[in-house]
Amino acid sequence: MADVRPLKARSSDASRRRRLERRAFIATAALAVGSTALRPVRAARLGRETLIGEGEHVFRVRHHFPQLPDRFSWQTTHNVAVDSAGNLYVIHEGRRNLKDHPAIFVFDHQGAFVRAFGSQFQGGGHGVEIRREGNEEFLYVCGYQQVKAIAKLTLTGETVWFRKAPMESGAYAAGENLSTEPTWTREGFLPTNVAFLGDGVETSEGASDILVADGYGAFRIHRYDRDGTWKSCFGGPGEGKGTFSTPHGLWVDRRPGREASIVVADRAHNTLQTFALDGTYRETIEGFGLPANLETWKHLMVVPELKACVTLLDADNKVVARLGRAVERLAEIKDLRQQPDKWVDGQFVHPHDACFTPEGDIVVAEWVATGRVTKLERVDRAT
Repeated sequence: MADVRPLKARSSDASRRRRLERRAFIATAALAVGSTALRPVRAARLGRETLIGEGEHVFRVRHHFPQLPDRFSWQTTHNVAVDSAGNLYVIHEGRRNLKDHPAIFVFDHQGAFVRAFGSQFQGGGHGVEIRREGNEEFLYVCGYQQVKAIAKLTLTGETVWFRKAPMESGAYAAGENLSTEPTWTREGFLPTNVAFLGDGVETSEGASDILVADGYGAFRIHRYDRDGTWKSCFGGPGEGKGTFSTPHGLWVDRRPGREASIVVADRAHNTLQTFALDGTYRETIEGFGLPANLETWKHLMVVPELKACVTLLDADNKVVARLGRAVERLAEIKDLRQQPDKWVDGQFVHPHDACFTPEGDIVVAEWVATGRVTKLERVDRAT
């Protein structure tokens, strides 16, 4: 039967229900104490909802948030980005033999399909980020495997420029800029993610430059201008403190109250490394399980970890929440990424990328065979 009570009464009931749910969750969750490690909190089921999180950072879980039309299929999801209108862009690796299948999909803020493009990245779709330049936004894409290139696109998929290995850097084997086969050596070019030094406005200081992580190739961080001209690089293979073992993701950290820095997810070392904007090494942050990328919102940083966890750091880079952590299940169940029937609501398998929406919700893409994109909707938006 329809609820015919006055709107004010129904609103009051809804407010009471939210307060009760909040109290129930806090009573269920085990809040850890300490700045660098938190005891994992199990998902709380409230009615038909699953809530995860700790303290002020509680989220409603919506697994499989965007839905593809039947004519398309997920082929291992990799990365996600959100434009200023709230549209979600998802890139998957795709299969090389399905050349006409798009690798990039766009959904509105409710998860409804909008458009698809990017078949040129099939077999190697990986990183995707969005930047406003003047009055227009652009999509920057990294392709590894057979693609071995970075590209700048419009939000509807038109190519602005497409660049292969920067041979002028001196880091790559002869012919690597022409190759279409993956070269899994430190002389190969297999870019994984991109970040931005500024807002795309041209200045003499290079504020419009972009950074590209060659995460599976030469282990270097390259710097280009917004027209795709290579300028410089730093890093290379090594044991840390300025060198890398799989620098898979990166972000320019401009959170309030902090000096701007480049942060690199040094995946195989299980660390984040921070650098000055000129590439000078600063510090190493430990305590992750194969960190794959990162992003910031207000004073928070989100770090998706391939070892079944999404971590939130505060302005001092201290852990404030570990979301969906299920590391033990990875050890217990062999090849869990191939078995969706064994996935558990509120738990992650292999988070590969995460991005914030303007409201502070988090979208997570997982490196799983059938693809999975989850939206974590912030319950307490006062943060």
